[in-house]
Amino acid sequence: MLNYTLFCTVFLLEKKSDNWILMKTIHTINELQQQLAAVRERNEKIGFVPTMGALHDGHASLVRKSVSENAVTVVSIFVNPTQFNDKKDLEKYPRTLEADSLLLEKEGASFVFVPTVEEMYPQPDTRQFNYAPLDTVMEGAFRPGHFNGVCQIVSKLFDAVKPDRAYFGEKDFQQLAIIREMTRQLDLPIEIVGCAIVREPDGLALSSRNARLSAVERENALKISQSLFKSTTFALTHSVAETQRFVEEAIWASEGLQLEYFSIVNGRTLQTVQRWEDAEEIVGCITVFCGEVRLIDNIPYKTSKK
Repeated sequence: MLNYTLFCTVFLLEKKSDNWILMKTIHTINELQQQLAAVRERNEKIGFVPTMGALHDGHASLVRKSVSENAVTVVSIFVNPTQFNDKKDLEKYPRTLEADSLLLEKEGASFVFVPTVEEMYPQPDTRQFNYAPLDTVMEGAFRPGHFNGVCQIVSKLFDAVKPDRAYFGEKDFQQLAIIREMTRQLDLPIEIVGCAIVREPDGLALSSRNARLSAVERENALKISQSLFKSTTFALTHSVAETQRFVEEAIWASEGLQLEYFSIVNGRTLQTVQRWEDAEEIVGCITVFCGEVRLIDNIPYKTSKK
């Protein structure tokens, strides 16, 4: 049995920079930095994918892109307590480390960094990040302090990993904009790479929170992406305000859904637009409660300035 296990393990090895290595799980910043020092000595690029675990194919797509563009890919799994407004939401957040590790190994990650809360926060983090107006609208308005927590942990992880590139999903559109601004203001030598939303075949945006949906709730949740898709055609012949009402009314009329907000914004400033001509990049961002599960999504709109 031991020999068979060893035989199978060999086939899990990934080829990285002409060296055969097995994905390594690391729990401390010190060990992580020791491992990555050797990578830098070889002048190899390091890609980084920060996650909170409960991984799905959306996360896998980020890892695949990093693996294709860097010699080494680090993936962190850490459910960050400082970005949760609701303690119950923190407690309910799915934790699936064993399945996550198997997915990451399959996708070719080099290191998975799984720190404890004590490792990341040996003392309370009292830093305040202010990226107004990016962080005061939409999620920032409905979840006060959320993005400060995001910036606290991402900046800590950036300092621990010191990656050349970091990969984030565009489903969290506002978060991506804020991380880019944080990186710019802190003058960090990190390329922030945004990756397209990954959806189920029926259009539902992949999310770790989808696992909490019942079968009926999941069916109801489809109305979110369906409404957004339809609104892109509607917008071609209607105003911003009319498109806003179109989406809002579609969600309000859908069983089991409660709209928190839908905002049509400048994709760079995240401020609402009045006309399609107001920006080169315009995005509709939405947050909806499906039962007790809070889901986000977004869709780009074509404008006459493109």
